[in-house]
Amino acid sequence: MESAFDAFTALLDPPVHVVTAAAGPELAGCLVGFAGQCSIEPPRFVVWISKANHTYGVASRCDTLAVHLLPRHRHDLAELFGGRSGDSTDKFASVAWTPGPSGVPVLTDAQAWFVGRVLDRADWGDHVGFLLEPVGTDAPAHAASLTLDDVKDIDAGHPA
Repeated sequence: MESAFDAFTALLDPPVHVVTAAAGPELAGCLVGFAGQCSIEPPRFVVWISKANHTYGVASRCDTLAVHLLPRHRHDLAELFGGRSGDSTDKFASVAWTPGPSGVPVLTDAQAWFVGRVLDRADWGDHVGFLLEPVGTDAPAHAASLTLDDVKDIDAGHPA
């Protein structure tokens, strides 16, 4: 049965993000629905990564993470990073990317991205929040991003 809070959250349609990480030679990335700016001065952003996700283990060993916004026409990237598990799929074998600060993968086809230094981690239930300080970014002035409603058809690639 749907709760009142479920009804409230169903009205939201925030952008989705692909978060990428690199711990030595190990690369990981996942689709994230929980993320947002949490401070203006100093600038801060938080992303929440599921503990069940392969990316969580890699991100837990990183000093930096990259956060990407996807253009609306790139549902395929959302499907790759949200519908497949890094436990069994090399997600970076089929996408264009370049190494960013600390070797973190930056997706070439992202609409916008920033790399953030991990300042803190907080366990908030089934997800862990990673507090990020931006250290590099590339973003256009205006663009339409892929949103949560655009990707509701994707079944999570990690185990429930």
